[in-house]
Amino acid sequence: MSQEDGIRLNKFLSHNTKYSRREADALIKDGYVKIKGKVITDLATKVKKGDKVFLRGRFVHRKNEFTVLIYNKQKGELVTKKDDRGRKTIFDNLSKRYHHFLPVGRLDFASEGLILLTDSPSIASALMESNLERVYYIKIKGKLTSSMEEGMKNGLFAEDATAGGHEKSEIKSMEFAPFLWYKVQKEDKGFTKLKVAIREGKNRELRRFFAYYGSEVMDLKRVEFGGISLDIAPGKKRFLSKTEYHSLHTFLQGLDKK
Repeated sequence: MSQEDGIRLNKFLSHNTKYSRREADALIKDGYVKIKGKVITDLATKVKKGDKVFLRGRFVHRKNEFTVLIYNKQKGELVTKKDDRGRKTIFDNLSKRYHHFLPVGRLDFASEGLILLTDSPSIASALMESNLERVYYIKIKGKLTSSMEEGMKNGLFAEDATAGGHEKSEIKSMEFAPFLWYKVQKEDKGFTKLKVAIREGKNRELRRFFAYYGSEVMDLKRVEFGGISLDIAPGKKRFLSKTEYHSLHTFLQGLDKK
């Protein structure tokens, strides 16, 4: 079933208004939403094609267009709207007109590179949950071992995947899918530089993967996401090109047909 045939009400509201899904849930519970003239308080309600939705008495227009930005995250920036410790975030480098945009996934404090941001929550979710190729340059401490290569080729399940994760992370175990591909770019006495491609990008996935084998990821930079390449200076942004938007629309149309 496509999103137009049946989409959960909170998702519909978050896609077509300024509210998040959590805020939409509260509005639904409080009786501010009507469909076909009836107040809807059931969070499981789905909006079907042709349904007219009203929020606080105003008709909710369906958005057919969306905007996507590419941002080149610098080391030392956080991918969040605001940090309670006052640390710099990517939004400090973006004008206020983009502060309602949502990041597609995360890069941790010490990582850098390509971040996609969009004004459409449904697009953000679709991209985060996709298996589109993510490409990274990484530098690991020590040599690339045969065990690491076996894990990269075949995948693995780590009962204890806490090493390499954030100290406050609640994720204990993790399943690592096989890498799509990898290339050794440079080997030295104390480190190895690699270019790798994965499909998921779970919470600190690459740092956890190599930490499982006792190696530290010293540098990490994302340079591609779904065929969209990083081609701007650190701390800068750009819109998608017409070709990139066309590819993205084609991908999203494919999801609706599943």
